[in-house]
Amino acid sequence: MKLEQTAKIIRQDIIRMLAEAGSGHSAGSLGMADVMTALYFKILKHDPKKPLWDHRDRLILSNGHIVPVRYACMARTGYFPVKTLSTLRKFKSKLQGHPSFHDLPALEASTGSLGQGVNVAVGMALAAKLDKKHHFIFCITSDGEHDEGSTWEAVSAAHKYKLDNLIFILDRNKIQISGHTEKVWPLEPLKQKYQSFGWKVFEINGHNFNQIISTVNQAKKIKGKPKIIIAHVIPGKGVSFMEGKHQWHGKAPQGEEVTQALEELQ
Repeated sequence: MKLEQTAKIIRQDIIRMLAEAGSGHSAGSLGMADVMTALYFKILKHDPKKPLWDHRDRLILSNGHIVPVRYACMARTGYFPVKTLSTLRKFKSKLQGHPSFHDLPALEASTGSLGQGVNVAVGMALAAKLDKKHHFIFCITSDGEHDEGSTWEAVSAAHKYKLDNLIFILDRNKIQISGHTEKVWPLEPLKQKYQSFGWKVFEINGHNFNQIISTVNQAKKIKGKPKIIIAHVIPGKGVSFMEGKHQWHGKAPQGEEVTQALEELQ
């Protein structure tokens, strides 16, 4: 199956999960569906049958609120049955509203408090270096998360330790819960900021699979410094009434909204 078609299925899963739960984060989950599909179905070195395989690549989802897209990708690659997706956010479910390592170890870390997951990723990358391991640590981080000072401390540390086994993918959807990122707390020029911290920076269309895959492959070859891929994406991608609207950051579809969203995602 083509990655584009797989991503549509992932987006349908997200809509159904959030509708069933009655809460959750629509915009970011839909926006990163293409990047996450590329990671799970093409890029990551991983084994759903051995989720804690020592040689696996590590994926940290620092903006943990978009975990529905990760759950959908995990289910579709065989980590657990697809029917489990309907338990999102329900009592005693392994699929918490934010990633819980204790409930599902394959998530690598419990995240969601913005600014913390990036620090975990840097620590994992440094540990892998010290242990002479050869896997990569990927970290999905949000643009709004860059309001946090601790994020920039992690960015600085990654440069100090020359963590070339670390690849950030920045979810640049330009929204956060209270509005447009550049109005809430201006982030630009992001590329130049990361370059000034000693990182190799790439920018891509986060909905173009060729760009996603080829850029990750390029990033893997860069030695001596950490890398970041700024992925420009549309929040709510694929659902017309959600696209680009910060109001859907932490809102789930209901009733006719669910029907319309699923129709548009066919």
